[in-house]
Amino acid sequence: MEIPDQQIMKKLFFIFVLTGLFSCGDYIDKPKNLLSKDQMADVLADLAINDQATFIYPNSNLEAGTRYVLKQHNIKSEDFIASFKYYVVKEQMQGIAEDAQKAVLEKDPKADQYVKDKKNKPGELQPPPVLSR
Repeated sequence: MEIPDQQIMKKLFFIFVLTGLFSCGDYIDKPKNLLSKDQMADVLADLAINDQATFIYPNSNLEAGTRYVLKQHNIKSEDFIASFKYYVVKEQMQGIAEDAQKAVLEKDPKADQYVKDKKNKPGELQPPPVLSR
C-alpha cells in the first residue's frame, strides 16, 4: 500500500511532466530582427556563390566575402545567425534552402546546366549515405 504523500508526489510529477511537454512547443523565441524567408534564401544564395568563388580564386578571403554579402543585404551578422537558428529549430530551413538553390540557378544559368549534366551522368553524383540508428 502506498503512502498518501507518495501518491500526491506521483500526481505532481505527472502534472509537471505534462506541463513540460506542452510548454516545449517553442524551443526558441522569435528573434527581434527575424529575416523573412525570402531574405534568408537570397542571402544563402549569395553566400553559396561567394563560397564557390573561393574555389575559383583560392587566395580569396571567405570571411571578407561573407561580410560583403551581409553588408550588401543590410543585415547584421547577429541577425542572420539568430534567424538561421530560428528557422532550423522551426524546421523551415529545407524550404528556404530550396528557394536559395533556385535563386542561384536564376543568377547563373550555366549552373543550372551543370547541375542537370551531373544528375544525368550515372555514378557522378552520389546520394549521401543513409545513416542507421
